[in-house]
Amino acid sequence: MADLLSHVLAAYALFTLAGWRVDAVTGRWVVVAMGGAAIPDLSKVSIVVAPRTVEEVTGLPFSYAPFSTLGGVVLVAGIIALLFGDEYRRQAWGFLVAGGVTSLVVDGLRLSIDGRAGTLLYPLTWWGPPSPNLYLTSDPRVLGVTLVVAGAVFVLDWRRSAGTDSRPE
Repeated sequence: MADLLSHVLAAYALFTLAGWRVDAVTGRWVVVAMGGAAIPDLSKVSIVVAPRTVEEVTGLPFSYAPFSTLGGVVLVAGIIALLFGDEYRRQAWGFLVAGGVTSLVVDGLRLSIDGRAGTLLYPLTWWGPPSPNLYLTSDPRVLGVTLVVAGAVFVLDWRRSAGTDSRPE
């Protein structure tokens, strides 16, 4: 759970900061990007529903692993973007993918046994980029750092918008 929350908070901080410079990044799109940051963590659904169960129901081979790759993020973001109206569909897809990529980048910094971040760029390549091995997924300090950073961004954003009557959506 801390991993998912860290991903969402990192996306919040990043896209809120981007919204200070880019007019197209409004509050509603920050939330969409935060949702996109959760896409790679769909692989954790295997804790609740085993892949074997999905295979038995569908009759097809199944794995949750592709959700944690660029291809999985693009595909799931496309499916979710279909829920948006025609005029917002492309923008929603872009923010969902951007949020998912943010999550993949954060995942690429994790500690790994072989020093590689995994096949995060699949289906473009099977190559796993080198990981700086900065943290363990279970390390509570990661959540602490993202909470502090997101909290600071929230306070700064609140103070920044306090000078205006309302924040444009």
